[in-house]
Amino acid sequence: MCLNRITDYVVMNIDSFHQKRIESLNNLKLKTVLKKKNPYLFKAKYILTAEQIIKSLTDAFISSNEETIFGDWLEGLAIFVNHDKYGGWKSGISGIDLEFDNNGIRYIVAIKSGPNWGNSSQVEKMKSDFLSAKRTLRTSNSGLIIKAVNGCCYGRTKNIDKGDYYKLCGQLFWEFISGDADLYKQIIIPLGSSAREKNDLFLESYSRMINRFTVEFAREFCLSSGEIDWNKLIEFNSAKY
Repeated sequence: MCLNRITDYVVMNIDSFHQKRIESLNNLKLKTVLKKKNPYLFKAKYILTAEQIIKSLTDAFISSNEETIFGDWLEGLAIFVNHDKYGGWKSGISGIDLEFDNNGIRYIVAIKSGPNWGNSSQVEKMKSDFLSAKRTLRTSNSGLIIKAVNGCCYGRTKNIDKGDYYKLCGQLFWEFISGDADLYKQIIIPLGSSAREKNDLFLESYSRMINRFTVEFAREFCLSSGEIDWNKLIEFNSAKY
């Protein structure tokens, strides 16, 4: 596996991650996040200012959103790495992210960010997707040997063999798709390309959003005395009409 090719890919494509972070921030609406957070928690934590509420709810939303954006970006990197080594491709089958052939076996891979990516229902959905994918592939080649893999870009798991599929995390996953046991450490270096510059741009957008949301929250959900109007906030979040 040529690390230079991976470095070139990361440097050329990491801007898309940062750009999506900023676009997501700029498109965020105060009332969207207010509807998704627990107003009783704010009261229980004795939060008294509009800015405290704004930072609390937006920081949690941003963190979750960034996990999703970067997870999608890492999926693209994993497919690139595998294609370079084994000729793998982005699967067109629902629920499957990557397909590739190695030593006479067709691997179908569902790529997730980390090992604790879903609840039991979501895991069952993935298992169902694996079964459907196997049926689809065997309609054109009944003798095809197929193995299903849940690949996680970071973390560890004690039990690799899940019966219906294999779960490979962190080093095991990156080695599986690249044949390189050290790749999981090597890819961290180019990820820092332009990170400081891009983060400065993100912080500018973040600061503007905090200021904008604080003014809007004070106008909509604060009394003339400056206190938070908890009744109005709870009605907005939870009232039946």
